[in-house]
Amino acid sequence: MPTQGTTIWLTGLPSSGKTTTAAALASALKEAGVLVECLDGDELRRAVGCELGFSKEDRMENIRRAVYISKLLNRNGITTIISMIAPYREMRDYARGTLESYIEVYVDCPLDECIRRDVKGLYAKAMQGEISMFTGISDVYEPPQHPEVTIHTDTRSIDANVKKIMDYIAVLAKKETMISKRDIR
Repeated sequence: MPTQGTTIWLTGLPSSGKTTTAAALASALKEAGVLVECLDGDELRRAVGCELGFSKEDRMENIRRAVYISKLLNRNGITTIISMIAPYREMRDYARGTLESYIEVYVDCPLDECIRRDVKGLYAKAMQGEISMFTGISDVYEPPQHPEVTIHTDTRSIDANVKKIMDYIAVLAKKETMISKRDIR
């Protein structure tokens, strides 16, 4: 498991399962002895981005704030799990380029399943034109081209998806240990 702070960014359509996966992953990491903090996109927007809208520029500013907070936590040894749509590749590229240790997890779920799961009714409002700039309906979602991990929340259980992410983290940690042992010699 990581010994210094890492950012694990869960990206995907609204209602794809990012927040649910983040909570389960946080529990698994805590059980493994990792200091963890979850940064949820909706909560961040309410706490530090309430004046922001959903234009591309405002969304990018929201990403910058999340990256800044994550970087502060990471440098203090806290792993952050960010569950945030980040619909544009350039947003995720910014996070990857700014954060020292970054793992991108694509929460892949078909649009029709996301619509079915939507308990807030946001997709229905967006399809009726009541919400503009809604990711997946009236605004784009650019899927990651090369995420470190892809999970499928429509066909795999939460436990299976968390295990897949944890397995990746374990392999990464093992590689980092091997590299630092080599540096000591």
